[in-house]
Amino acid sequence: MTAPVFVAGPGTLVGAAPGAVLALEGPEGRHAVSVRRLRPGEEVVLTDGAGTGAFGTVTAVTGKERLEVTVSGVRTEPEPRPRITVVQALPKGDRGELAVETMTETGVDAVVPWTAARCVTQWRGERGAKALRKWRATAREAGKQSRRLRFPEVAEPAGTRQLLPLLSAAAFAAVLHEEGAEPLAAAELPADGELVLVVGPEGGITPEELTAFAGAGARPYRLGPSVLRTSTAGTAAAALLLGRTGRWS
Repeated sequence: MTAPVFVAGPGTLVGAAPGAVLALEGPEGRHAVSVRRLRPGEEVVLTDGAGTGAFGTVTAVTGKERLEVTVSGVRTEPEPRPRITVVQALPKGDRGELAVETMTETGVDAVVPWTAARCVTQWRGERGAKALRKWRATAREAGKQSRRLRFPEVAEPAGTRQLLPLLSAAAFAAVLHEEGAEPLAAAELPADGELVLVVGPEGGITPEELTAFAGAGARPYRLGPSVLRTSTAGTAAAALLLGRTGRWS
């Protein structure tokens, strides 16, 4: 059984080294003690979600939400290169969380919620803030489940114009579109920098949005012979790029 991953409190991993004793408390400690029922002798991983992980063994459990871990090793992962960002149009219902979950498990580094013109779902006011919190919580939990030490960033929602600087600065930017002249599998990819994928809504990307993206250097590419749902296209495209760039080697 692989060691479960928990998010350490702020500052907990600063200066951590083999032999150190770290405490896990609060909601994460409660989950470890009361839900996972971890006991002394079991292995765990504590991470800050920003690339550092402390690997160790539970040495003490106190109450219902505190355990102590004796560190056996610490690993810090550099930021992956090239970096992969997915601009995800807002899907209906809970498909947004599904998209974030699977993209996180696959290895995406950042997700930008996009309020595309044809999105049925609209993030406004407290409803939008709540939806964003759900996406971020999903990324965190999926990061733990997939044993990542570096969780993806979920940015503030952006409109089409707000995306243009991101696309212009990217080393490679692609709009997933069924009418793309070139398959993403054949695109020439840079060895470094940021790769940005744009995934449209259920209703499709408007001609005006395609024109704006093209002006920022993002060309349309087709993913395959079938048209995937907006909640799965980003995961499939990211997996393709992760394989082609060697990040899955």
